[in-house]
Amino acid sequence: MQTQKLDVHEQPSDGVALADTAISRLRQLSMKLAMAEIDISVFDSMQPLEDDWRALERDNLQSLHQSYDWCAAWVSAFQRPLAILKGTYDGQTAFILPVEIVKSRGLSVAKFIAADHSNINTGLFSESFAESGGSIDADKFASQLQHALKGRADLLLLQNIPLEWRERQTPLTGLPMVQNQNHAYQLPFHSTFEETLKQLNAKGRRKKFRVQSKRLEAAGGVEYVIPETSEEQHYLLDTFFRLKSVRFANLGLPDVFADKETRAFLHGLLDKRDDANRYFGLQMHVLRLKGENQGRIAAISGISRKGDHIICQFGAIDEELVPDTSPGEFLYWQTISGLHGKGVALFDFGLGDQTYKRSWAPVETAHYDVVLPVSPFGIVGGAAHRIVTRGKAHIKARPKLYRFAQGIRARIG
Repeated sequence: MQTQKLDVHEQPSDGVALADTAISRLRQLSMKLAMAEIDISVFDSMQPLEDDWRALERDNLQSLHQSYDWCAAWVSAFQRPLAILKGTYDGQTAFILPVEIVKSRGLSVAKFIAADHSNINTGLFSESFAESGGSIDADKFASQLQHALKGRADLLLLQNIPLEWRERQTPLTGLPMVQNQNHAYQLPFHSTFEETLKQLNAKGRRKKFRVQSKRLEAAGGVEYVIPETSEEQHYLLDTFFRLKSVRFANLGLPDVFADKETRAFLHGLLDKRDDANRYFGLQMHVLRLKGENQGRIAAISGISRKGDHIICQFGAIDEELVPDTSPGEFLYWQTISGLHGKGVALFDFGLGDQTYKRSWAPVETAHYDVVLPVSPFGIVGGAAHRIVTRGKAHIKARPKLYRFAQGIRARIG
């Protein structure tokens, strides 16, 4: 019989692995036990939380859409009641969930602030809480959230949350969820634009860019502009509203940017930025024509930045100008290439399945909605949200059915 000799040199590494596993399990157990000791407070204003809020948002993996300035711009424009959830453990802030109360079909729904115009939501968590991931006692956590919101909301609905974001699992894992009908699309940046393009059909994309360039030159030329002054930025945002309104009208769809509150919110974001240009709430980029169309805008987009993460919030084109040049695509080329070498790691095209996003983005991220009833009415509302969301997902997964649904929506207006 052959015996296996134990190599004593393997023992330390095995011991280290066992120790690491034990420590990890102890940490997970500690977090589960700590849930019973976490105190959750509810705030109806942002100001008392500003210092803690800004400290948490410094974490690069916390979403721009939960940043203090982003939420403050929305609150200033909409003036909805707030029910911001703050978790405290051992005297330290464990998390902040920036929540407002929205009335919907007779229900009071607690949603992320500015949820209707958010492309990704993470909440705000301390590093230790964020890295706990699935180790949190989800039932206990849910019960504490329900207790905190009792009498304030019927339903906690936290939408567009990736279960894992850049290799970190959300601490909200384990709460009642449904997969959102929309996915988001991202382009990771490499050291150079050429290296980034290799993730895509680089040869075909370069060829398309050359064709677009020739056509634009034949039309008189074009310049890519990021205006520096606040006045120019605000003017361009109003230009976007005008172009998008025409587009929605042509499609027979409601204009989601039409109300004065949404416009005030977006204008408010233009002036939210830091001196290092590592954070800006909104920045307008444009393609401006030369020649006989001197000064006219062919394409326009608004992007946001937090740390190394860029999010494209919206875009529009003037459909009467150079339509055969795909000016929107050309603008993305200019924007993405221009951001290389500026500390950007990820360009996010946001929610919604569109052909141009798939052509640029090799990464597709599923999002989920936390659906946690707080009252008996919330149970009904939560069930309705699940049914509607799953129905939309079913339709969107079937292109013919989705086009049919879009046609009906357009006819209804």
